[in-house]
Amino acid sequence: MTTLVPRPPYTDAELRALYPPTLELQLVQILLRHGERSPVSVRFQNAGLPAFWPYCSAVRQLKSAVLDHPTGQFTTLEWKQRLETFGSSDEPVLAAGPAGELDGVCEMGMLTDKGRETTYELGVRLRKLYVERLGFLPQVLKDTEAMYLRATPIPRALDSVQQTFTGLYPPHTRAQPFPAPAILTRAPGDETLFPNDSNCRRFAALSRAFAQRAADRWNGTEEMAYLTKLWGKWMPEDSPRVAVDSRPRLSGIMDTINSTLAHGPETRLPKEFYDPKGREIIEKIGVEEWFAGYKESREYRALGIGGLLGDVVGRMVGSAERSTADGEYEIANKLGSTALKNGKGATPIRFGLSGCHDTTLAAVLHSLGAFESNKWPPYTSHIAIEMFRKPDDSQKSKPVETKSSWFKSWGFAKPGNPPPNTIGRKRSEELSSAEQAKLENYYVRIRYNDEVVTVPGCRAPGKHLEGDESFCTLDAFKAIVDKFVPNNWKQECRANIKAPAFPDKPEPAGY
Repeated sequence: MTTLVPRPPYTDAELRALYPPTLELQLVQILLRHGERSPVSVRFQNAGLPAFWPYCSAVRQLKSAVLDHPTGQFTTLEWKQRLETFGSSDEPVLAAGPAGELDGVCEMGMLTDKGRETTYELGVRLRKLYVERLGFLPQVLKDTEAMYLRATPIPRALDSVQQTFTGLYPPHTRAQPFPAPAILTRAPGDETLFPNDSNCRRFAALSRAFAQRAADRWNGTEEMAYLTKLWGKWMPEDSPRVAVDSRPRLSGIMDTINSTLAHGPETRLPKEFYDPKGREIIEKIGVEEWFAGYKESREYRALGIGGLLGDVVGRMVGSAERSTADGEYEIANKLGSTALKNGKGATPIRFGLSGCHDTTLAAVLHSLGAFESNKWPPYTSHIAIEMFRKPDDSQKSKPVETKSSWFKSWGFAKPGNPPPNTIGRKRSEELSSAEQAKLENYYVRIRYNDEVVTVPGCRAPGKHLEGDESFCTLDAFKAIVDKFVPNNWKQECRANIKAPAFPDKPEPAGY
C-alpha cells in the first residue's frame, strides 16, 4: 500500500522453472509505478502535518540546456529551485520544511529522495535478473537502440524511468561515448499510459458513476463510521464525516497516509491515521472505487487502459512478425534515412521501460482479470510483460534473424504514419490464416512485483503452454486484449457521454 518490500531474488530452481530452456525470451516490457513522492495536495495541517517536505535534494542541483545565441551552441546552466507561497497576509514568502529548510523542498507530488532510491534499486534488480542471471541484456550497453523508453507527462514518472535506467545500466556499464537515450513522452491530450479522465469525457463520466456507486454502498456503513471515529476530529467543519466523497475524499486521505508512511518522522500524522483496521478498510474501499469498473465493464477497460494494452500487444506482435511495430519505429533516429530504408543498422527492440502510475498498474491487472491481491499497488511496483518464443527444430539450427535481413520487406514509415503492413492492431477475428501463423509458437507471461499472475482466459486447453497456464499463447492473449482495444480512442471518448454507465449484463475481465 505504501513502500514496496521486494520479494527475495529467485532461487536457481525458481529461475529454471520461470525461464524453461525450451523457451527463448524475446521481448520484455516493464510498466513501473513511480517511486515514493510527496502528497499531491496539502492536507491535515490541523493535525500537525507540514505543507512542504524537505525530501527532494534533486532541486538543489538542477541543470538546463540554454542557448548561447552568438555562438548558436547550447550550454548547461546549473541552478537550484526554491518554492514560493502565500504568507499570512497574502504576501510572497519562501516555502519552508518542518525545521525551516529552504532548499531541497518538494513540490506537490514530487519524487522524493526515497523514491529515487527505490526506483534505482528496481533497476538494480532488473539488471540482476536480465543481465547477470539470464544474459538477456548485454553487460555493457553501447546504445539504447534496442530499448523502448517512455514516461507520462508527470515529472515523477519521467524521473523514475531515469532512475531505473541508471540502476539497470549505471555509468560504468555504458560504452563511451554513450549516445543520449530517447525517452518518449506524449502531450496530455494523447496520453494513454494512465487512465486519462481529464482528456476523455466519457471515461470521466464512467469514473464518476462507479465512484458514486462506491459512495452509495459504503458511506452509511459501520466501516465508514469507524473511520470517522478515528479521523473525524481532523476533518473540515463543512465535511465532518469521513466518506468516499467527503472533502478531502477518502482516496485523498489514503494518499496522505501512504505518503507519510513512506518518509521520515518529521512528516507523520497522529497515530490514529495508521490504525491497522482503518488502513485495511480504506484500502478495500479505495480499490473498489477506483478499479471495479475494469473488472465489470468492457467500455471502462477500453477507455481507461485499452489503448495502452493495444500498444503493448502491438509491440509483441511486431516483434513476432519482425516489423518496426515492435517499438523500433518510435525510437528510430531518422525515419526517412537511407540506412533505415535499406534495413542497415536497424535493431530489434528487446526491452521496454515505461514510467507510469498506480492507476496504470491496477487498471492493467484488473482488465486482464489478474489482480489477485486486491491491494493498492505500492510505490515502485512494476509489471513485467514477457514474450517468449518456442523454436521448432528447423529454427534451432538457424542463426537468429536480425532486422538487417528482413527489414526491406516491410518498408519504412513516414513521420506521422504507423509502420506499414503490420497486424498488431488488426482484430484477431480478422486475421488471415497466414497472419495467424505468424503468432504461433509465441507465449506471453506476466509477473507483478516478481510474482507470476495468470490471465483466466488463458487457462483453457490450447491457449497456454502445455503444463503451465501462466504462459498464454500470443494469439490467445491478443484475442483477449483485442476485445477492449478502442478503434479510435479520442472519438470514443467524445461519444455516448450521457449513456448509462453500467453494462446491461456481466462483462467479466480476462476472457
